[in-house]
Amino acid sequence: MKLAMIGLGRMGGNMAERLLQHGHQVVVFDPSDEARQRLAKMGGEPAESLAQAIEKLSAPRIVWVMVPAGKITEDTIQTLIQTLNPGDIIIDGGNSNFHDSVRRGKEAQERGVHFIDAGTSGGVWGLTEGYCLMVGGPDQAVHTAEPIFTDLAPENGYLHVGPVGSGHFVKMVHNGIEYGLLQAYGEGFEILKASDFPIDLPKVAELWNHGSVVRSWLLELLAGAYRENPTLEHVRGYVDDSGEGRWTVFEAINENVPAPVITLSLFSRFASRQEESYSAKVIAALRNQFGGHKIHNE
Repeated sequence: MKLAMIGLGRMGGNMAERLLQHGHQVVVFDPSDEARQRLAKMGGEPAESLAQAIEKLSAPRIVWVMVPAGKITEDTIQTLIQTLNPGDIIIDGGNSNFHDSVRRGKEAQERGVHFIDAGTSGGVWGLTEGYCLMVGGPDQAVHTAEPIFTDLAPENGYLHVGPVGSGHFVKMVHNGIEYGLLQAYGEGFEILKASDFPIDLPKVAELWNHGSVVRSWLLELLAGAYRENPTLEHVRGYVDDSGEGRWTVFEAINENVPAPVITLSLFSRFASRQEESYSAKVIAALRNQFGGHKIHNE
């Protein structure tokens, strides 16, 4: 199939490359000339602008948007909605909020343009391992674009989960679960490190990947990280979040669903960014006041 890939960063560039490897024709656009030329050398058809990328396609035109969530995604999709013709397809594979996807789907539908939200997981490994795709959108449009999804995904790694918005909703919950898993691994290995036993953490990470009930791809990645840096030297314990964990907690509150693990893992990320915790200072002062517990001076 022929499509345009808009955004050639760590995810979009690798996805375009994987599609080229599977014989698809891919028009590639990114503000970075270097990124465009890298894909051109692999057989991609570079475009100098979003408008030119659209011009290089034939009906029904399929445009995959893989740019950072926020204003750039909004602006790109609104431009496409106003530019594309009825029957054309927009696919948003970024980490958009599902509420935005529902709205964008309605706006696109008013102009006869199909909108698909494709929750995408796989990270930098997706090029070789394939991407897990959680796709929401109209049946007809998803069916039309299905060869793209099946070639991006590994076997059984693609699912049409429901109508517009459901793809990004499932991906949001997926990332919320990821927060909890990462936090559990982090806490477990800190307990091991803090013990009096001379435990070799890299070897434990390797061990648990063989027959253990806690084995996982994440644990395989941790073992790989330890092989590269056994003491995690120079790795600061500062953990960002890209939004999906927050959105998952918001939805849990809206739906009255108790989600303490995901919620606390999100708050732990906030705590990791503090040079010094003022709340901890308050607690230390109070413990000194009521119990005479020692205060550790700065």
